[in-house]
Amino acid sequence: MSTMDRRDFLRRAALTGGIAVTPSLAGLVAWSEGCTRPAVRGARATRATGGYGPLTASVDCPELWIPEGFGCRRLSTTTRPSLVDPGLIVPPAIDGMAAFPMPDGNIRLIRNHEIVDGARVARPIGVRPYDPHAGGGTTTLEVRIVQRGAETDVELVGEWVSLSGTHTNCAGGPTPWRTWLTCEEIVTGPPRDYARRHGYIFEVPVDAPGEVEAVPLTAMGRFVHEAVAVDEATGIVYETEDAWWREADPHGSPGSGFYRFLPNTPGRLIDGGRLEMLAIEGRPAYDTITGQTPGMVLPVRWVAIEDPDPAAADEDAAAVFRAGTSRGGARFQRLEGCWAGDGGIYFVSTNGGDAAAGQVWHYRPRAADRGELTLIFESPSSDVLEGPDNICTSPRGGLILCEDGTAEQYVRGLTPQGEIIDLVLAPLAPGLPDPSEFAGATFSPDGHVLFFNVQGGRSLATTQPGATYALWGPWEIGAL
Repeated sequence: MSTMDRRDFLRRAALTGGIAVTPSLAGLVAWSEGCTRPAVRGARATRATGGYGPLTASVDCPELWIPEGFGCRRLSTTTRPSLVDPGLIVPPAIDGMAAFPMPDGNIRLIRNHEIVDGARVARPIGVRPYDPHAGGGTTTLEVRIVQRGAETDVELVGEWVSLSGTHTNCAGGPTPWRTWLTCEEIVTGPPRDYARRHGYIFEVPVDAPGEVEAVPLTAMGRFVHEAVAVDEATGIVYETEDAWWREADPHGSPGSGFYRFLPNTPGRLIDGGRLEMLAIEGRPAYDTITGQTPGMVLPVRWVAIEDPDPAAADEDAAAVFRAGTSRGGARFQRLEGCWAGDGGIYFVSTNGGDAAAGQVWHYRPRAADRGELTLIFESPSSDVLEGPDNICTSPRGGLILCEDGTAEQYVRGLTPQGEIIDLVLAPLAPGLPDPSEFAGATFSPDGHVLFFNVQGGRSLATTQPGATYALWGPWEIGAL
C-alpha cells in the first residue's frame, strides 16, 4: 500500500464514526478459564459486576424481556407492510446487520435476508435481481433517534430493498468506506435451475437511495460464507465459513475455515486481491473443535488459496476449504459471527467446544503473514451460552452475542471481567410466537442504542414473522 493510498484509506475509515473502545481480552480469557471450575460455572454478572438486573416483559414489545429501565421499539416486522411504505411487504428471514451514521444525524441500518427458497419457488424481493431465481438480498432502513425531554424513542423514517436476487444472505459486515458486505451462505448455480452462480460476497453502498446492481466479488472466494470484518489499519477483510464438521461424514461435512482477503486496492474490493486461509504454525490441518485450552496462544500463519472461485465448487461446496486444508489450513466447527476489536478480529464457532455449545476466538495479527489465535471463551453448557451466532463489540468494553439455540433465545453479553449478562430474552410462553434466532446486533454510532433482529421464518411463504428492534437505556450502569 502506498503512503497516499494508506492516508486516504485511513481518512475514509474515520468517516464511519465507529466506536473505538473494545473488550478486555485478558478479562475474557480469565472467564473462559474459570468456566472449567464448577464453582463459577454459569456465573452471571450482577448489578455490582456489570450486569443490568433481572429481565421483565417489555411494555412496548411484550414478546421480549429486557432489563428494568430500558426501552424497546419494534421498527420493522417481516411479512407485514413497512410502517413508512405500505407498498413494501418487508421480506422475511432477517439476519446480519450494521449501523452507519448519516450527515443529518439519522442512522442507516443495512440488513440481510437469509431467504432459502429454491429456484423453482423463489422470487426476487427487488427489481434489479442478480438472479431472478433467488429470493435473498438486503434491505436498508433509515431511523432517527428522538429525545423528548428525558424520554428517548427511535423512529423509522425510510425502508427499501437495496439488493436482490442473491441467495441465503446470512451475515456480512460493515466496511470503513461506508458499505455493507453481504454474504451468501450457499454454493449453488447452473445447471440447478439458477441463472447465475452463488456462494459469493456482494457490496452495498450505505448512501445508495435505492436498489443497487449486485456484483459478485469472486476473488473473495466461493464457499458457504457467513460474516466478515475489516481491519481498518490495513483494509484486510476477514471471512468466516459456516459449515459443519461431522466425524461420521468427513467428506460431506469437512468443517469450516477462517480466511482473509488482501485487496489489491484498499477500499476497492472489486479490484481483486489474494485469498488466504488460517493455519497453525507447525500443526498442519489443526483441529480447533475440541480439546482446546482457553487462553493458550496458538501461532498463526496463512496459506494461499490459489483459485478462490474454482470450477469444482459447482459440485463441491467445500472446494475452497479442501484447497486450504491440503496446504495445512485449520478446521473449525461452523464459524459464524465476526467483528473487529482489541487489535484484531473476534469470531464465533457456533457449535465448537467440548460441549458443542460454542466458542469465541480472537485473532491478532503480529506481522504481514503471522499472527496469534486465542480461545477467549468456550461455553461449558447450553445453560451458560448456547449457539452464539452474530457478534459485536460494546462501546463500554464487552461483547454482544446473539444466540441461535433451541427453545428460548437470548441476546447475551460478556463483560470485560468475563461474566455472562442476559440482556434480551425471547421466551417460550402461551400466546407468543415461537422464538427464532437473534441476529444482527449492532450499536448506533454514539453507542446509545442497540439494534438487533429476530429472524423469523426463512421462506417467502412463512407465517412466522421476524422483526428489527431498537433497545436503549441506562447502559452506563453496566459493562455493555
